[in-house]
Amino acid sequence: MTEKYKIIAKFVKDMSSETPDIDTYLFVKDNIRNYSLSIDIKSKALKDKIIQIETTLKYIDKSENKKKSLFEMVFASVIRINDEIKDKKELERIVLCDVQNEIYPEIEKTFLNVLHGSGYSELDFQKKIDFEELYKKNQNQ
Repeated sequence: MTEKYKIIAKFVKDMSSETPDIDTYLFVKDNIRNYSLSIDIKSKALKDKIIQIETTLKYIDKSENKKKSLFEMVFASVIRINDEIKDKKELERIVLCDVQNEIYPEIEKTFLNVLHGSGYSELDFQKKIDFEELYKKNQNQ
């Protein structure tokens, strides 16, 4: 079986860690358990059989408190799709599942390095993301 796609480039497109002041930092440090990770995946065709995928990670506090830090990273991957891939569903699976499974360990490590460097050194994401499961759930909606 031939490869369905090949990653030809990957890079951090945008990264942000914002904590406005020491009071917010101390508050967030004590309440970081209220933060949760969200992921958004977008793609666009660049030219024939070449697609740019942007995977956005946000670590946010959805509660109503005013003291918040913002953590966000956009990771871009550029892939070349094998000429034999014609089916839209198969292409969707490649973008939302296969590529994500391949790149996510690197994305998570990079994002955690930013969070650790921002003063939250004890932070780790306990729950690993199952892109296969997310893809299947998305298909059933």
